[in-house]
Amino acid sequence: MTQTLAAHIDRSWRCFATALGFSLFALCALAVGLVIAPAARLCSANRALAQRRVRRSVKATCRGFIALLGGLRLIDYRIVHAERLQRPGSLVLANHPTLLDALFLLATVPDAVCVTKGGLATHPVTRSAIRAAGFIAAPNPRRAIAAASEALENGQSVILFPEGTRSTPGQAVRLRRNGAMIAVMSRAPVVPVCIRCEPPTLLKGSPWYRVPPRRPCFTFTVEVPWQDDTKDTSMPAIIELNRRLETLFNHDLAKDEFAHDERAGT
Repeated sequence: MTQTLAAHIDRSWRCFATALGFSLFALCALAVGLVIAPAARLCSANRALAQRRVRRSVKATCRGFIALLGGLRLIDYRIVHAERLQRPGSLVLANHPTLLDALFLLATVPDAVCVTKGGLATHPVTRSAIRAAGFIAAPNPRRAIAAASEALENGQSVILFPEGTRSTPGQAVRLRRNGAMIAVMSRAPVVPVCIRCEPPTLLKGSPWYRVPPRRPCFTFTVEVPWQDDTKDTSMPAIIELNRRLETLFNHDLAKDEFAHDERAGT
């Protein structure tokens, strides 16, 4: 009885703390977009410098938010080989199991431009910060690919989730070809990041308040960077790279065999 009560109290606390954490993050995102970004534009000689300063603020916000979640004992996390994310001009490609994946990567990758979905680019909380940071939110895939390639050529790192949306729980990773296309066209170093969360939380279609039965642990495994110098930009080369990435992600996730079906609410 005592153990059951303790578990109920713990879960209630985590639900309350999750609401508190997301509320604070929303306020910080608004502050970046509506206060820091205008100040950066006024104090910067050009637009590129202003965007770089806003990206630093975004990175600091993400790091602070993750530290807050850890301090509230809502999550644990570890990043394996984080030093591999520090090379400028890298294309960071990751699977996308949870809502927090981008925040971890933005908090770790220096001067990172993130390719975002249209919904985030128009959301009243995040749109100002996304635009001010120079993140890529072009609805046209060709324009998004061109913008990502330009950012890589300028020495910025690009974060992309080539699934296009959060992963479907219990199913193999299936990637769109945009990540492979950017890699082949730009010939930038590709840094794959395999993300796992156990027990799963903040999944696709899962509300934020449906907390898991115990504190989740995020594991980010940064793989050895790839770089193809063959200058082959043909569609077969793009398809082959995309296949290699899918194999890598699915091989890493297969270690769990999708056996621990502890999704919140199940």
